[in-house]
Amino acid sequence: MLELDIKIPSCPQSGYPIRIGTGILDSVWDRIEADFGRQNKFVVTDENLVSAGHLQTLLGGRDVPTFTISPAGEISKTIDTAVSIIEAMEKAYLGRDTLLVALGGGTVGDIAGFAAAVFKRGVPVVQIPTTTVAQADSSVGGKTGIDSSISKNAFGAFWHPAGVYIDVSTLTTLDDRQFRAGLVESVKHAIIADAEYFDFLQANLDAVLERKPEVLETIAHRNCRIKGDVVAADPREQNLRRILNYGHTIGHAVESASGFELLHGEAVAIGIIGAGLIEIEMGLAKDGRLERIRGILEKLSVPVKLPINMAKEDLIDLIKRDKKAVNKWPRFVLTDRIGKVYHKHGEYAVEVAPEIVSKVLAEL
Repeated sequence: MLELDIKIPSCPQSGYPIRIGTGILDSVWDRIEADFGRQNKFVVTDENLVSAGHLQTLLGGRDVPTFTISPAGEISKTIDTAVSIIEAMEKAYLGRDTLLVALGGGTVGDIAGFAAAVFKRGVPVVQIPTTTVAQADSSVGGKTGIDSSISKNAFGAFWHPAGVYIDVSTLTTLDDRQFRAGLVESVKHAIIADAEYFDFLQANLDAVLERKPEVLETIAHRNCRIKGDVVAADPREQNLRRILNYGHTIGHAVESASGFELLHGEAVAIGIIGAGLIEIEMGLAKDGRLERIRGILEKLSVPVKLPINMAKEDLIDLIKRDKKAVNKWPRFVLTDRIGKVYHKHGEYAVEVAPEIVSKVLAEL
């Protein structure tokens, strides 16, 4: 089993462990009891995890109060779902001595983390991510959130997990589209922080797509190390942590404009190409870089162009509503080479003129 310790100065326990392995889900509950034995447990999952048998594997026949999100996916990432979870915890007579256990993908982790942050003014949460996107990104870092009727993650809180347990064997039950889309966050990590990791992904992508456990463990470990280091340095996204938003400013707009028919990773893939085109417009890109990135995304079979029916004007409107926007316009994370984020005057998110973004959206 691979292990990491993430140090977060603002986190009450000053950090949390990440444990990564293959076929460990049936032993995770014993570890949770060993680490959090004094606290009452409450599980949040979704109907897909129940159908796949992962909830049953985790609990091993134990009688633990559980909330199952239905339907699964972004459509349920709403304030109503969060309220239902909190009220279910109240009906189970749970208090501030509760540990919330989130078993599932990014949507489950985001909703459960948000519920934990606001229930009784905050109770700890443990993340057990079961998708490529959650194991690479959303389970680590403490960002929680739910969507409004207008935009993605409009409500949220920074609420770092008390622990993260990753069993890469849960990825074998993902459908191919979900599996491939979630790998976009791994590509993003490589682009912003580790050129050697990008080379590794290019060289080993066939083994990744074959879901070979040893390779999945390696990429989980490298993803968590990259994100963990960034989060430890900037837990509340004051500057450096913004680099994790690479491809996400356009990506979130695309995801919302699609009515969440596009998966998060699919939208971010389009956003990554958009960021690459912005880099070309601003003279930051060197020959061949965007082609390398486009090549790996195309091999993942994720979209690299906007859907034909998606209006540029709608995307501009959503970009103006981005939660990081100032005066109705966000700054963008850009790179000047694979593995290194461009920064100006010490800032890792930089100004990009609206006319450049408009031109790039037309190219997309």
